[in-house]
Amino acid sequence: MGEGQQYQLGTIGALSLSVVSSVSIVICNKALISTLGFTFATTLTSWHLLVTFCSLHIALWMKWFEHKPFDPRAVMGFGILNGTSIGLLNLSLGFNSVGFYQMTKLAIIPCTVLLEILFFRKIFSRNVQLSLTVLLLGVGIATVTDLQLNVLGSILSLLAVVTTCVAQIMTNTIQKKFKVSSTQLLYQSCPYQAITLFVTGPFVDGLLTNQNVYAFNYTPQVLAFIVLSCLISVAVNFSTFLVIGKTSPVTYQVLGHLKTCLVLAFGYVLLRDPFSWRNILGILIAMVGMVLYSYYCTAESKQKVTTAEATQLSQAKESESDPLLSVENGGGVLTDDGVTRAPEWKLNKDLRA
Repeated sequence: MGEGQQYQLGTIGALSLSVVSSVSIVICNKALISTLGFTFATTLTSWHLLVTFCSLHIALWMKWFEHKPFDPRAVMGFGILNGTSIGLLNLSLGFNSVGFYQMTKLAIIPCTVLLEILFFRKIFSRNVQLSLTVLLLGVGIATVTDLQLNVLGSILSLLAVVTTCVAQIMTNTIQKKFKVSSTQLLYQSCPYQAITLFVTGPFVDGLLTNQNVYAFNYTPQVLAFIVLSCLISVAVNFSTFLVIGKTSPVTYQVLGHLKTCLVLAFGYVLLRDPFSWRNILGILIAMVGMVLYSYYCTAESKQKVTTAEATQLSQAKESESDPLLSVENGGGVLTDDGVTRAPEWKLNKDLRA
């Protein structure tokens, strides 16, 4: 199996793990929040990150991956920013209507595209832009209902979008800049994310629910669902860093909207949630956008690889056909006894040159 095929299989595996784990944790958390009344989402996320860090520490002790320290300031800034973006998204949901919150999530893709164009000079083809527009239109039809605006909620949503975009772009750029794996980055940034949310979580949850997380009645059933949610979160956090590292922040957001459509479908099939023709139409349009995005991204990636290979082949042929270029690159002449000796210049050739 070639290196390219292994990379493709690894990407497909990362995408699949992300979808399965994310849908699973949404269903688990929905039961925990809606059925059992545990509404402390930010504090729960801090527990997720603590369990993830402990799991990775055990994996490191078992030598399943190698610890690779790098710029501590970059790790700290990245971890705090990631934790802050999670808290702001929860506050955005608390201070806005569900419809406006869904619009906030939809705005992450255009914002990410804009930031990558402005600061990284990344080019998105018209086909990719069209497929993203179709995707966002479909998800908007399926999820956005009411749009009630307020000043505080709008400010929180704007901050949530910007911090989320920057954090996801950093997830990709840090892995490439410092040549660290998704596991190594997650292991080093997890403590900062967890501490940020562990400190601010009770305050944020108290502001949103008017309840104290530590005064909640923790029944055995609630504890069981919390433990299950924390265990699933290990796969969610790991697959998030893996997908962004192997693909891009925009692809991860596209995948996130696929999860939204699947959650809506599972909610209708398993939990008998209300479902309308508008939801079905939106999901179908979003699926068309996802298929187009996948097709165009795959086609453009293959075209880039083909162009790079053709360029290398052309350079190799030029090097073989031009002896001057071979000499300039340090080439020699192979003698009959197998020893390479320095090239000899002929006077006539030198004069002609």
